[in-house]
Amino acid sequence: MVVAVELKQRLWRPSPWRARWAAAGVMVGAAALFLARLGARALWSSEGRWAEIVREMRLTGNYFWPTINGHLYFDKPLLSYWLILAATPLTGGASETAARIPSALAGWLGVVVLMVLGRRLYDRGTAAVAGLILATSYSYVFFSRHAAADVETVTGTLAAIWLFAAGWPRPQGWWLMLFWPVMALTSLTKGLIGFALPLAVCGSYSIIEPGSAELRRHLGQGSAVARLRWLSGRLRWLFNLKSVLAIALGLLIYWLPFAASQARSHSDAGIYMVFRENLVRYFAPFDHRGPIYLYVEAIFVLMAPWALFLPAALVQRHRRLAEQPIRGGIKSELFVLTYFWATFIFFTLSRSRRSYYLLPILPAAALLVARTLRDYADSMVPMARRLMQLGFAILMLGVVIGGIGYLLPPSWRVGSLRLLPASPDRALFAILWLIALAVAVGASLKCEPRRVALATGVIAYAGMFFLFVFAMPAAEPYRTERAFARAVRVEVGSQAPADLALYRLWGPGLVYYLAMPKPIPQFDNPAALQAYARARGGLWVITRGLDRAAVGGRVVLREPLMAWDPPSEARGRYLLLHLP
Repeated sequence: MVVAVELKQRLWRPSPWRARWAAAGVMVGAAALFLARLGARALWSSEGRWAEIVREMRLTGNYFWPTINGHLYFDKPLLSYWLILAATPLTGGASETAARIPSALAGWLGVVVLMVLGRRLYDRGTAAVAGLILATSYSYVFFSRHAAADVETVTGTLAAIWLFAAGWPRPQGWWLMLFWPVMALTSLTKGLIGFALPLAVCGSYSIIEPGSAELRRHLGQGSAVARLRWLSGRLRWLFNLKSVLAIALGLLIYWLPFAASQARSHSDAGIYMVFRENLVRYFAPFDHRGPIYLYVEAIFVLMAPWALFLPAALVQRHRRLAEQPIRGGIKSELFVLTYFWATFIFFTLSRSRRSYYLLPILPAAALLVARTLRDYADSMVPMARRLMQLGFAILMLGVVIGGIGYLLPPSWRVGSLRLLPASPDRALFAILWLIALAVAVGASLKCEPRRVALATGVIAYAGMFFLFVFAMPAAEPYRTERAFARAVRVEVGSQAPADLALYRLWGPGLVYYLAMPKPIPQFDNPAALQAYARARGGLWVITRGLDRAAVGGRVVLREPLMAWDPPSEARGRYLLLHLP
């Protein structure tokens, strides 16, 4: 049986040129998916923070003091804002497109780096499939088209891990002079995770690489000095002279923006927020609490639809661990499994949990699934084969049910679903859906891993491209914050922030779209608001429906409700009030 499998693999081994063309196709497809119609949607959720901070930096000329409506907001380091500033000349100024370009480019670069790492650990074909999986995983596409620093963090940690894998045979090589600066730059986008996560992954692999027997022999017995000596030998890439120089360089790069900010503003708020947002939140969170099992559920959403094959991949890779290839001195299977589990445990141990925090696990998961879907059916263990077939059956069922549900006219729907508008671009969707069905049926006739990989790739790319490039922009008329802000500017005027006030609102997205030249006064106390209105001789106030009675005055504008919104939703919608 083993001889037959080896002979089949040799006969059907893909040509290097085919794998190169596949990798090039993944790069082109990822660029199109991440960049097409990037500014077609209004800002959403946390995007307003990045966009408004950059707008105010441009207004004040102070690029070391991030503010939202004039109030300090140093929750994230400065580099992610500077990347957006660098993109503004490409779009003629601050805009949704400029705010998202750094994430889109970082997402594309992450796909490329993953394929380079996959090529080193496995082969070109596996690298191309891994790149396709990452580029078409739901959350990776979402955050690659999202103004934030999450994908920059994923790409930065992945780049550091790739440098480690490339430099592993030379633990005292000059690659260390890149390793630490890459981690420093990554940490300047979102936080100290840029240092912590690569060190956790690389350190874990270094210690467990000799095998369980060696671990028991060196750590389970002997003196403390002998154990420490063995550990330092395993971590010799960390404890050497070049590492001392590299660590100093990395810390200098990380410290310089905070030092410049402190020198200009005479405040250490930046360093304090690093401590609060990273160390305090990891061990004693003040928000973002979630159950310890959160990431077990979250990964199936983050990596959709490819997560359907993750259980099969974990079973297959653990069962084949003894037969793993050694490429460039790295035990490939052990390295990728360590990358996956060290990342999962790192975030699970944190007491502050949100589903998207787990994004850095996606490259490791993509490598695991790609390696498994590149196996031949004859070489898969029975449980892994059954799990793969189950995952593909669920995917096919989802394609069928989702397509029928999307194409149903509103009159055929049941209950309150009839109130929702007709699905946009149904003709295009129908074409893509029929293609997805055809490839799914073709793969199901002979459910082999490589057929499953090809079919899932077509389904995932078509689905993500339609969702993000066509369906989401088509829903913009039903998102009202940008339209409400523009109506306020017409009513109040665009150059009079002192005649406008916010009551019990923070709303960086709203402030961005109001686009006032100076900060808008904010109030939480109705008496203070009334006193300010009397002093001004009249005032415009933006608040929410639930605070209407506390403010008083005349309603001038209302953020509209949609037909499918319950009446209670009005309590959360914006109002523009006039206090005479």
